Amino acid sequence: MSIASAFGLGKKVRYAVVGAGDITQRSMLPGIRHTGNSKLVAIVTGDAEKASALAKMYDVDATYDYDQFHELLASGTIDAIYLGTPNWRHAEFAIPALAAGIHVLCEKPLEISVEQGRAIAAAQAASSAKLMTAYRLHFEPGTLSAIDTVRDGKLGDLVTFTATFSQSLDPDNHRARHGIVAGPLFDMGPYPINAIRYLFGAEPVAVESAVATRQAGAGFGDLDDTFAVVLRMPGDRLASFTVSYYAGNIDHLTIAGTKGSIHIDPAFGYGDTQHQTITTGTDKREEKFRPTDQFGGEMKYFSDCILNGDDPEPDAEEGIADLRVIEGIVEALETGRRVDLPPSNAAAASTPRRRNRRCRRSPRRRR
Repeated sequence: MSIASAFGLGKKVRYAVVGAGDITQRSMLPGIRHTGNSKLVAIVTGDAEKASALAKMYDVDATYDYDQFHELLASGTIDAIYLGTPNWRHAEFAIPALAAGIHVLCEKPLEISVEQGRAIAAAQAASSAKLMTAYRLHFEPGTLSAIDTVRDGKLGDLVTFTATFSQSLDPDNHRARHGIVAGPLFDMGPYPINAIRYLFGAEPVAVESAVATRQAGAGFGDLDDTFAVVLRMPGDRLASFTVSYYAGNIDHLTIAGTKGSIHIDPAFGYGDTQHQTITTGTDKREEKFRPTDQFGGEMKYFSDCILNGDDPEPDAEEGIADLRVIEGIVEALETGRRVDLPPSNAAAASTPRRRNRRCRRSPRRRR
C-alpha cells in the first residue's frame, strides 16, 4: 500500500505551525490555503493572545503553548509541523517531533551551528518521518530559470558572484535583540550563500574575508547591522555578498562568466515581479517572472513528498552546508584571517534537483 493510499484518497497532510512570528503570519499561514494537499489544524506559540486571534482567523480549534508541545506530538491530530521559531529553537522542536514520527518543514537556517544541524539530521535518519529545510527559492520559477541558463553553459566559465540584500529593520524587532544568531548574517545570509552554491554548483572552499559594521545612532545597540563577505570557490572563482539591517531595501544579485552574466532583481524576496537581465556577448535581453506563492509552493511539494513517500529536497544536509559557511564567516570575523572550510556532504551541483520542476506549478499568490 502506498503512503498516499494509507492517508486515504485526497486526504490532506495535517499541520501544526510552531512559532507565530512575522514569517508564519504574513506568509506561511496564507500559503497553506493554496496548497490543496495541506491543512492547518493546530497553532503553537508562547503568546496566548496571538494564538487566540490566529485560531479565530484560520478557524483552528487547537492551540498550544510551547511547553505543551509534547502533548501535541502525542495527540494523534497532526502529521507534520512547520517550524518558524527563532533560529536557536529549531532543534528544540524538530528533534522531538522527528522522534515522534512527525514530519518537519523547518525554516532556514536549519539551526545556528553545524553541531545542532547534525543533531537534527541524526534525528531524521533515525525516524520514519521526513525533514525539509524551507528554502523557498528552490521552488521559484525565476531562480530555476537562472540555474538552467548557467547549467546550459550560456554564461561560459563562471567567474564572479555579487549580491546585496538589505532591509531597514525596526530596532524594536526581536531580530535586533538577540545578537549575531538573530542578526542579518544568520537571518539574511543564507539566501546569498545558498544562491552561490546552487548557481556555481559547487561548495565554497574558504572565507577570504568578512567584516561587520555597527552604525552609530541606528538604534541596534551592540548588534552588528551590516556584514560584507568574500568567499573563494573552486577554481579560484570569487563570490561576495553584503547583508544589512540598516541599509534601505535592496535585493539583487549578479553572476558573471566568460561569455555573459545574469542580473536578478529582486533576487531573494517575494511578492514582486522578478526582473532578469541576461547578457551574452553583445546581446542583452530582459525576462520577467510573475510572483508565485513561494510558501504555499514549498509546503505543497513537501506534502506531496509525504503522501508519495519521496525524500524531500532541500534536505538537512543542504541546511548544514550553509551553516558550514556561516560558521566559517563567524570565525573570520573573530580572527580577522582567511578561514579554510571543511569538506561538505551536500551535493550542490544538483541542488535544486531537476525533478523539482514540479514546483513550477506553485500557486500564484492571490491578491
